[in-house]
Amino acid sequence: MENFDIIFQQATENIESEFYQLPVAGKEDPIYRERVYCYELYHQLRSLWPIGTEYTLSGEVDKKGHPLIRNNGLDDKKPDFLIHVPGNMGQNYLVVEVKQINTDRREIFKDLKTLTAFRLHGQYQRAILLFYGLLDEGFDKIRTTVNGIVNNEGVDLVRRELIELWHHPAPATIVQNENW
Repeated sequence: MENFDIIFQQATENIESEFYQLPVAGKEDPIYRERVYCYELYHQLRSLWPIGTEYTLSGEVDKKGHPLIRNNGLDDKKPDFLIHVPGNMGQNYLVVEVKQINTDRREIFKDLKTLTAFRLHGQYQRAILLFYGLLDEGFDKIRTTVNGIVNNEGVDLVRRELIELWHHPAPATIVQNENW
């Protein structure tokens, strides 16, 4: 999976505007729909996925009742994407949660806790919180919100050093790894 970041960048660059923001009949402006974006990102990742790799890209795998990670804050979690070798906890590579740029603080906090738990208890090597969309204030508003969550209510539940922040600012652009 040493080439994952390159695959990730190419996949996001291939996402067109109708999957980035969904046109809605009767509305002038399109809206963000996380599931539509995630399905297209999954499609783009799969189309670029290396042939012959043992790693699998999976979407929304339900961890309910998993025998090795019960009671660790992961029982009812279904992350947007997992990259792993199914059936082998020692080869859990990446867990990804996706959020539209205007997501509320409560949802961001939930995903930060989930990603931390997957790193600590699910043996994942990497965790990404991916935001897509653009605000007038830029990514700084999200960065401020995320850091506020970590420094306040998430102080014992979120481990900043275990999570990468990425941002996909517009359709047909490359995703960017952001600093906390």
